[in-house]
Amino acid sequence: MVIQVVSAGVAMYDVSVSDFYYFYCICDVMAYNEQLNNRIREALADYKQVEEKYMFGGCCFMLNDKMCIGVVGDEMMCRIGPDAYEEALTMPGCREMVFTGRPMNGYVYVSEEGFKTNKQFLHWIDLCVQFNAVAKASKKRSKPASGKGSK
Repeated sequence: MVIQVVSAGVAMYDVSVSDFYYFYCICDVMAYNEQLNNRIREALADYKQVEEKYMFGGCCFMLNDKMCIGVVGDEMMCRIGPDAYEEALTMPGCREMVFTGRPMNGYVYVSEEGFKTNKQFLHWIDLCVQFNAVAKASKKRSKPASGKGSK
């Protein structure tokens, strides 16, 4: 298995799992809840097109080439879509996701209070997977040609 390391939405390089573990877990470059990350990985294990990308100081699980769910610090980052957004914000441990100073409609952070039980945890996984089925994939950024820049 190869893990793709992403910075600012652009794939920077691929690393093997053992290299990733050494540089990012042992050296503690990225601080996020690995137990929560493992829990999400296990919940998504039966899906075929799951990829882990490390960005924003955490881990994001891509399902069918679309951002689905992730871990930032000790919280789940959930892409639930605009239809489920308002109701989700009323649930325990849920808050809006603010990125670059503005709320991201359809994305929420969920603290441990919101996923203490397995039933709560699976509720968030289900919301994310359900929205993923209808979500549009982000446009792929093309890498700039090496050695060519604008003047």
